[in-house]
Amino acid sequence: MTVLMVAFGLLWGYLLNIRPTQSIFISTCLSLSSTPLVSRFLAFGARGEKEGDTDYSSVLLGMLVMQDVQLSLFIAVMPMLIQARNTTTNSIMLEILRIFVLAGQILFSLAVILLICLVIKTYLIGPFYRKLHTEGKGNREIIVLGVSAFIFLMLMVTEILNISMELGCFLAGALISSQGHVATDEVMLCVEPIRDFLAIIFFASVGLHVFPTFVFYELTVLMCLTLAVVVLKFVLAVLVLSLILPRNSRYIRWIVSAGLAQVSEFSFVLSSRARKSGIVSREVYLLILSVTTLSLLLAPALWRGTILKCAPKPDRRLTT
Repeated sequence: MTVLMVAFGLLWGYLLNIRPTQSIFISTCLSLSSTPLVSRFLAFGARGEKEGDTDYSSVLLGMLVMQDVQLSLFIAVMPMLIQARNTTTNSIMLEILRIFVLAGQILFSLAVILLICLVIKTYLIGPFYRKLHTEGKGNREIIVLGVSAFIFLMLMVTEILNISMELGCFLAGALISSQGHVATDEVMLCVEPIRDFLAIIFFASVGLHVFPTFVFYELTVLMCLTLAVVVLKFVLAVLVLSLILPRNSRYIRWIVSAGLAQVSEFSFVLSSRARKSGIVSREVYLLILSVTTLSLLLAPALWRGTILKCAPKPDRRLTT
């Protein structure tokens, strides 16, 4: 689905004379869907219980997890887009050679960070967590401090390797979760208040960048763009799921597509970083923010309508 979105983005970028790097970035941002929002939807739903039916919540969450993995890879590739934007060459061969060199640098950095993660997982993270668990009995501050220090360490390592700080944080969380559900639950219990507080600041700061005057003057354009993005994501998801789902569970494609037909809040972070790096202009940045916000506002209505129309009767009663 992400590949199809990027292909459509490149096509429209070619027709509208937009730089390929900008087209790839915008289409990748718009291809992501919000995992927290869909998790809220599923919290009020029910799983399919008919024998032979595929659980639509499992399919939906599986696709969202894959998108999160793609997000980490895209974050790692962002420095290459920034360098591609800042370098100008007149020769096609030099341009192709430069792209291969940048791709080789990214692959080398990813290989190094994966090797470091393998060493940490095998020899370090287990003793480190057991030490935190022993010292943190009755004292959660030790666990919070130790986990935060480990996250900042991984952040610095990925920054030194010229990947991205976000990927380092993601890998730190993956390494901690590799210690099992008990360790994950204990760490989540300690850091969940901090996560919620930072999430509040994050969404409030995003609202500071959405100018009401811009939304008011460009409301027609923004609504058209939002509907186009939502419809395109819904149609592409239906087409992809029709090819991979069994015939006796085809109703699931409509529900899963409705869950994917919005733009993730991570596009706020990506677009902000792209604006600072010069990949997108300020106007494009504001468009991405506004389209993302409007798609998230439309998502509950689309989900509710799809559930009422397509879900089996037991799921329909429990969801609504």
